[in-house]
Amino acid sequence: MTMADYTRGLHEVGDGLYAYLQPDGSWGWSNAGLVVDGDAALLVDTLFDLGLTRTMLDEMADAAPAAASIDTLVNTHANGDHTFGNQLVGARIVASRRTAEEMLELPPAALAALQEAAPQMGRTGEFWLECFGSFDFAGIELAPPGDTFDSELELRVGDRELRLIEVGPAHTRGDTLVLLPSARVLYAGDILFHGGHPVVWAGPVSNWITACDRILEMDVDLIVPGHGPLASKDAVRELKAYLEYVQEQARERFEAGMTPLQAARDIALDRYAGWGEEERLVVNVDAVYRELSGAQEDRDLVALWGEMAELAADRRPGA
Repeated sequence: MTMADYTRGLHEVGDGLYAYLQPDGSWGWSNAGLVVDGDAALLVDTLFDLGLTRTMLDEMADAAPAAASIDTLVNTHANGDHTFGNQLVGARIVASRRTAEEMLELPPAALAALQEAAPQMGRTGEFWLECFGSFDFAGIELAPPGDTFDSELELRVGDRELRLIEVGPAHTRGDTLVLLPSARVLYAGDILFHGGHPVVWAGPVSNWITACDRILEMDVDLIVPGHGPLASKDAVRELKAYLEYVQEQARERFEAGMTPLQAARDIALDRYAGWGEEERLVVNVDAVYRELSGAQEDRDLVALWGEMAELAADRRPGA
């Protein structure tokens, strides 16, 4: 798919296989997938709010009658932009055990409260609203997975075989790939950000690099990323190179005694200068620092959002 083909809505990517894309793929604008065989249908992820998810489900039902009654929903990871529409599906929900546990830690009501409080939070609140102010978190009820697994799970959709392959912790603690071997199609969730900086919420970065290697070993032709346009393995190679670059550059600055924000300001983006969401670099550097230091405590997400807000302000044109 070229960027000219990167349009909002449902795209058929194979016989009975669909990708639902949401340009521009930045904060909260995630992709989803649909697998249909006969009367059976499986959904890969929901969207960030109920309105967006309803629109997607309606479009899917128009394209494939089986999608009007989805049998199974797979959540590739815990983030709300892939799970907050779960309550609308009414299907068996499957995810890795670690995804199910992590999903309980940031309920939709917490984001609704943040949205209300953001105008009083200074620059951090302004940045948060820039990222998420377009979404409506009202009325969302958490619908966690009822079926969980560790490592791998095989599912069937009609006569189709699917493999769920857990590769986290990386982006989150329980990242899962959804592979259709016979179609050579992979729904990668947020293990693949295509055209934007990834964000390493869980890490370690080395695990994410290993996950990229695992994809590169697969016999797949088309990859549906969690964010961005449809991709080939070239996008995975580019993401792996980015992660290796950040790991190397962050290590040098860790040894020099820089803070993560200082390091992110100092690292030249070079070939990644055209990627969106540059502010995520500070989170990714922080993840490398934690790996190098062996830090065990939970990350201070409020502080990280504040540092991302500072970096975003630094990198605006004219700043």
